[in-house]
Amino acid sequence: MAAALPPATLEGWYALHQMFAVDWARVGAQSAEERRAVLAEVSEHFGAEAGDGGWSAAFRLVGGGADLLFVHFRETVDEIGRVELALRRSRLATYLKLEYDYLSVTEAGLYHLTAEAAAEHGPGTEAFHQALAERSAQEGASRHVKGRLYPRIPAEMRYVSFYPMSKRRVGGDNWYVLPIEERSRLMRDHGLTGRRYAGRIIQVITGSIGLDDWEWGVTLFARDPLEFKRIVTDMRFDEVSARYGEFGRFFTGIRLEATDWPTLLAP
Repeated sequence: MAAALPPATLEGWYALHQMFAVDWARVGAQSAEERRAVLAEVSEHFGAEAGDGGWSAAFRLVGGGADLLFVHFRETVDEIGRVELALRRSRLATYLKLEYDYLSVTEAGLYHLTAEAAAEHGPGTEAFHQALAERSAQEGASRHVKGRLYPRIPAEMRYVSFYPMSKRRVGGDNWYVLPIEERSRLMRDHGLTGRRYAGRIIQVITGSIGLDDWEWGVTLFARDPLEFKRIVTDMRFDEVSARYGEFGRFFTGIRLEATDWPTLLAP
């Protein structure tokens, strides 16, 4: 069997999702001076965006086996590492226990462009690679794709849902042996389902093959948390999910604003 053709991808910011349990007994025993110092650190880590180089946000989890979710986007994995280390060394970290984390990078899969270039020039040829590079550059310059690779979330989209996923590789349901044309069709149909939620949900897809245990992370932002249930239900009925989707744990939370932290960390 000939090897299936992998799709070209575009990448943007690196992403780190961190889920923490809070030591509430330690929070309750803190001094007023210590609380002020911790709140100052919180303001430093989450009080402002990191300019063009990304941003960090904190969410209070509801269920999911943890209390807090921190989401970080940065230009390089080195910067993600510095953010992670700064948090580990902070006073805030003494009140937290890491339960789960996930490293990935924002990604746009170019299934359709790869399929088109292969049909026109033959996969693996010099003309194929040249055509794919040109079309990928055009795609990456579009406002829509830039929004996927360098996401900005409106303040009113206070709710978040994160889950990891992979494509199935079992028997006749092996995503990685399908022809590129078939994978392109399935992903196009899947994308049409997602477009019905435009304006109601912002979906950030991050690739993690070679970076973490799962293959992709999905982060959804919405004004109404019921939208998470609706879109995931609809997408489960798409063939690409019904036959080829494998899903990890789901984490759902509410964004923590600067004014929320004093109450959260009150003794």
